Amino acid sequence: MSWHWNKFLIAAGGALFGSYGVKILKSKDMKKAYTQITAATLRMKDEVVKDFTAFGESCSDIAAEANDINEMRAQEEEQKLIENARRILGEAEEKK
Repeated sequence: MSWHWNKFLIAAGGALFGSYGVKILKSKDMKKAYTQITAATLRMKDEVVKDFTAFGESCSDIAAEANDINEMRAQEEEQKLIENARRILGEAEEKK
């Protein structure tokens, strides 16, 4: 076959596929398939939202516990500083 016939056959095949492809995509069977796919996608979206909500709650809990730990450490450090200051003052008064 010549080069021109190949181009013609490709163009004709594309037009034929385009015409019947649109009809197939608009058919009742495809509408049912689209509906099922959409329903599955919505179910998946709900699951993803649940997972992210649970993940966000876990992150909030972790952050709250981390803040509690940091507050306790700060209080312990402050208590050590106060005890050190008292010890130093006590030693200074003993030397007088």
